[in-house]
Amino acid sequence: MAVRISINNSEKLSKIIKNITGVRLTSPITGITTDSRDCKPGDLYIALLGDRSNGHHYLQDVDTMDASAALISEKNSNQKLNLHEIIVEDTRKTLGLIANNWRNIFNIPVIAITGSNGKTSTKELLYHVLKDKYNVHATEGNYNTSIGLPLSLLGINKNHDISIIEMGANQPGDIKYLCEIAEPTHGLITNISSSHLEGFQSIENIVETKGALFHYLENGISFINYADERVKSINNSGDKVTYGLNAECDFPADIHHDDDGSILLTIDAQEIKTKSKNLSFVKNIIAVSAVSVTLEIEWELLQERILTFKPPKGRCKVLTYNSITIIDDTYNANLESCVAAIDYLMAFTGSGRKILVLGDMLELGVASTQQHEKLGSKCSEANLDAVFTIGKETMSTQSVINGIPINLHYHNSDDLISSLKSQLKDNDKVLFKGSRGMKMEKIISGVFEA
Repeated sequence: MAVRISINNSEKLSKIIKNITGVRLTSPITGITTDSRDCKPGDLYIALLGDRSNGHHYLQDVDTMDASAALISEKNSNQKLNLHEIIVEDTRKTLGLIANNWRNIFNIPVIAITGSNGKTSTKELLYHVLKDKYNVHATEGNYNTSIGLPLSLLGINKNHDISIIEMGANQPGDIKYLCEIAEPTHGLITNISSSHLEGFQSIENIVETKGALFHYLENGISFINYADERVKSINNSGDKVTYGLNAECDFPADIHHDDDGSILLTIDAQEIKTKSKNLSFVKNIIAVSAVSVTLEIEWELLQERILTFKPPKGRCKVLTYNSITIIDDTYNANLESCVAAIDYLMAFTGSGRKILVLGDMLELGVASTQQHEKLGSKCSEANLDAVFTIGKETMSTQSVINGIPINLHYHNSDDLISSLKSQLKDNDKVLFKGSRGMKMEKIISGVFEA
């Protein structure tokens, strides 16, 4: 992941870098980047060693762009550079140390959010709710990795009251490492499911990795989703606030429906209108309500902010094209999020067919075939009017679908786009879903914008 942030207090940052590396910088640092193409004058360039690239190969480029310094682990004596080179053993770990030192300058609550599904949407909703009362720092986009998270932390400044940090995990140990950098005071695990099985091998490893957040918070507050048995099972020695569709929670929730079919919530005896039929979004609301009220947000303000929230791009965003309803849920996909998205599609009322356009669910390892077949069974049970699949893995989905009038598979996006254009009808409701690597948003633009 390549990201860049601007730095507002170069003097503080330079002191931290000197304390960690022993190197005194001679020029101010105005930004930090891990991508030579994003480098601006005055930046500190972090040369990362990746599986497919070596950031040290671009030192000449960032020098030409007037970078102030470069954090490196390989010295190239053949290059004569003007920028200040800071040699360390591991640039990724040093970036984490710099971010941790920066975070400890600020004595504010740091709320960490992780989970298999919904962590970015939950973070965005929580930010939207809290920012009316507090000056909130939050992870930009999904900068939630061992590279993105430290850079996100470096965006905290003296004006912030609260920080919301998203934590992602692709392999065992990731969340523990990120906790050591961010030192959260509050933590929330949205849910735990079989996403990213390729990196974890088993659901037990996922539980252990995500659970590291609650284990870290022995002096903090864990927000525990009692509706998720795996999350509920994680041992926690600190304070806890519970929420979910259970009567024994601190924030018990019940789901009802408004006259127009949208979901109404009763949370701890407070009625919350959602103006949404998306059950996944409603679950995010329950979690955010528990955190927000604990942080002294009034119920009236919470209700107002929920009704003014607009979901991030690619996360069950509803668009219209003439009379056709488009549900853009292209940001990512695993079995649980796909099932939830299909349920959301089926909740739409009115005339018109209900159509799923599905790309591969990636990073499932040996479980991929079984998970894609389960999704095919869900499509049959939901009684969809049409399913269009694309990719290699979704061939397993198509193979088990029964009773759906249109069940077509494509190996390339051009053929799928052409087929959709020719077959869509007035009032159709079309859900687009697939893993990030499938770039399903390009299918949407190809069908409706070309």
